[in-house]
Amino acid sequence: MTEPKPRAAALRGPAPTASSRSRLTALIVACALLMQNLDSTVLATALPAMARGFGEDPVRMNVALTSYLLSLAVFIPASGWMADRFGARRIFRAAILVFTLGSVLCGRAPNLGFLVGARILQGLGGAMMVPVGRLLLLRTVEKSELVAAMAWLTMPALIGPIAGPPLGGFIVTYWDWRWIFYINVPIGLAGILLVTWFIAEVREPAPDPFDGVGLALSGISLSCLMFALEFFGRSVMPTAFTATLLGVGLVAGALYLRHARRHPKPILDLTLFRIPTFGVSVLAGSLFRLGIGALPFLLPLLIQIGFEETAAQSGMITFASAAGALVMKPATQGLLRWIGFRPTLLWNGALSAALLSACAAFRPGWPLWAIYAVLLLGGLVRSLQFTAYNSIAFAEIPRERMSAASSLYSTFQQLSLTLGIAVGAAALEFATWVGGHARPTLGDFTFAFLVVGLASGLAAPCALLLPPEAGEELAGRAAPKAAE
Repeated sequence: MTEPKPRAAALRGPAPTASSRSRLTALIVACALLMQNLDSTVLATALPAMARGFGEDPVRMNVALTSYLLSLAVFIPASGWMADRFGARRIFRAAILVFTLGSVLCGRAPNLGFLVGARILQGLGGAMMVPVGRLLLLRTVEKSELVAAMAWLTMPALIGPIAGPPLGGFIVTYWDWRWIFYINVPIGLAGILLVTWFIAEVREPAPDPFDGVGLALSGISLSCLMFALEFFGRSVMPTAFTATLLGVGLVAGALYLRHARRHPKPILDLTLFRIPTFGVSVLAGSLFRLGIGALPFLLPLLIQIGFEETAAQSGMITFASAAGALVMKPATQGLLRWIGFRPTLLWNGALSAALLSACAAFRPGWPLWAIYAVLLLGGLVRSLQFTAYNSIAFAEIPRERMSAASSLYSTFQQLSLTLGIAVGAAALEFATWVGGHARPTLGDFTFAFLVVGLASGLAAPCALLLPPEAGEELAGRAAPKAAE
């Protein structure tokens, strides 16, 4: 008679930690992603100063953000094929070079039109950096070290949107707005050298034929949807135009679905959703990222408009979330090993949504330490959740499908972060309109935070769709599978 295996028996030996080579690869990739994320959020802070320099209406400067999103939407689906065809290291290094060159051109822009063209070039580099950088990590790191490596990789996604606004405010206030782009140059050059010296080339021996039709349909669909989400709730474009974009995006998306069912190797392989860990991670992770995307948009506005504080004071408060993420990083591997992936995604996800919703209660009379405590703890739990989603997504992906999975995952990641901003903006504008206010009040911010907190909380029960043993090998709770 076989004795039931106790829970403790799943913990086999000491927790695996990332080797020095794995950690170095993760840090090199993370630095490139940090450069990209900082660039986007720093730019948002500098737009008014740039508008004055160009003699443009500040509202029109929104095109500097959306042109980058357009480029991302068009080129992200092609990143996996490019890595397989030309080599992941070569494409990643070229992406850093293109992004850096685009940054220089942005800094030299004499007018808005030139800036938009340079931002599109930046987007081409960014579209390759995100999924191909992740692919490099997935193909060079042992599965038992993946969680620890992902903990290093996910820092930019948490730090960039929080640290960007205060950094942008400092540069615009004390230097020239063009330096928000020039600061990318030394980071980019260092990244190119580090990739050349320390990262080995990885590529598939026989890449699939390129799906040009799929790229066109997915590009039209994703760019129209991203623009519609970016404009929705911001009163930037007429409602009819936004609705037309949404309609075109949905039609192109439906045509792509029809095309993907018939094509043997579509540019975005939707059959990956049949793998439970990947499908649940993308679905639940997209809902979770609604809060991640909305927080950097809503929190600075709350502090500057609702609390009537300066931009510098706002930046010092919002940085607490990033500090929480940094504190959590060393403990991520041990917590996932102790708790397991499914319980973590369920209960930690619920706690994360609750802490995000708690921002709805912020008032000027709150002691500063209490606001810091909520934001710090929120950063802690979001860091753990983010690492868990990014790791479990690739737990069951075969090596030959890693590039396709990375492209698809990055596409949904970008869409969900954009949707988070759109949902937060729409909720805030709706509450302001219902209340008949000229500008958002504290009560309007309360409603917006509750909306994005609820949306983010819907991710937690999705964890129940995972099998109980999901990610056991990643977390070091089970022995690695023997080679057949």
